[in-house]
Amino acid sequence: MSHQEYENPLTSRYASEEMRRLFGAQRKFSTWRRLWLALATAQKQLGLPISDAQLAEMRAHLDDIDWDAAAAHERRLRHDVMAHVHTFGDNCPTARAIIHLGATSCFVTDNTDLILMREALGLVIGRVVSVIDALASLAARYRDLPCLGYTHYQPAQPTTVGKRACLWAYDLALDLAELEHRRSSLLARGVKGTTGTQASFLALFGGDHAKVRKLEELVAGEMGFAGSYAVTGQTYSRKVDAQVVEALSGVSQSAHKAATDLRLLANRREVEEPFEEEQVGSSAMAYKRNPMRCERICGLARYAMSLSANTSSTAAVQWLERTLDDSANRRIVLPQAFLTVDAILSLYHNVATGLVVNANVIAENLRQELPFMATENILMAAVSAGGDRQDLHERIRRHSQAAADALKQGAPANDLLERLAADPAFKNVVLDEAVTPAAFVGRAPQQVDEFLAEVVAPIRKKYGNGGAGAAPIWV
Repeated sequence: MSHQEYENPLTSRYASEEMRRLFGAQRKFSTWRRLWLALATAQKQLGLPISDAQLAEMRAHLDDIDWDAAAAHERRLRHDVMAHVHTFGDNCPTARAIIHLGATSCFVTDNTDLILMREALGLVIGRVVSVIDALASLAARYRDLPCLGYTHYQPAQPTTVGKRACLWAYDLALDLAELEHRRSSLLARGVKGTTGTQASFLALFGGDHAKVRKLEELVAGEMGFAGSYAVTGQTYSRKVDAQVVEALSGVSQSAHKAATDLRLLANRREVEEPFEEEQVGSSAMAYKRNPMRCERICGLARYAMSLSANTSSTAAVQWLERTLDDSANRRIVLPQAFLTVDAILSLYHNVATGLVVNANVIAENLRQELPFMATENILMAAVSAGGDRQDLHERIRRHSQAAADALKQGAPANDLLERLAADPAFKNVVLDEAVTPAAFVGRAPQQVDEFLAEVVAPIRKKYGNGGAGAAPIWV
């Protein structure tokens, strides 16, 4: 390992080996060779003079790439596809003449990108399902644990810890539906030729349109696609990339939101992300337990979200049948979008499965604010006991403000109930009953149950334990 040159942190620190290998050079160029074999096999089936021996020779050299030879060819030819055509031809001298027959570079580059995106989406789907499963387990465990709710990051009507976990899980459930749609919608670029007209293949088959159509059907089927895009230029529409990366951005948005919530709650000591025995929170402040995993999620998510603007711009500036300014860009953006989201979801799963919920702190934070939220119930109870609504409202207003001012001055606890108990106007109200936390969470526990049954259960049934969502590798 060289320490002299820059290394991408996505590959050296963050993304999984599985995703790194998927976008590695071996997988990419081996897939090119499989596409050349699929093309030649279909061409032979449709009557072109290609021998079984040529196909067998190609089949025997799908993975044994001579990387030095490929690099030498590319230095000479300044063209990566032709460099690998020659390198494959060096391995397959008998088949050299029919490798890449009738095809343009985008036959291998675009079709490979679609294959890799399809599989990468499967990996992402599996990770999303695993996080949903973890959050659902968290929700079930804390379905009825009351906690302070917030609007505008100000104390609001109580909810439950489990209901809040459902909010995070539901965002991912919505993302899951979009990822599934994008994955199932992917088609092959197919065999379209240099400008998408299939002119070269029509010439190969002596003007037989039916054979050209059949060729595309056979190759797409061999790649595992239901069909090919109806029309293309030299490339498939870059809107496809934009749509896929936008779906990945959606996952990043959901993870960022949840991680931000957890960072805010960690500040209040209500929850803590996993913290290992010898983990250091700060190089200076030894006592600290920074939410570094959630902070990393947010940092990576910002990057992933920014990539959707890039792919949208690429789709917008493609000239006529094609322009090459997408090529260098896509080599960076597409793999990094998947690697980043892969890293985000791995972190998210780690946090969701190891989250520490400090129930006593949650109860104390709620206890400090609940008397203020109970004032409407107290007012109604006092009116029902025969009091004057307007007079009671004014008394509650004055007592509430006095209690709030005392807290601002450093009072250890909210004494609003004690103030109201000392006021004769509230003598007929059982104040303790008015501030029972469970009475303020509405249907939150039942909403958790319903969400788990109606949304999570079908996902668990579809994907099983561990969220296995990846398609088999096309080999």
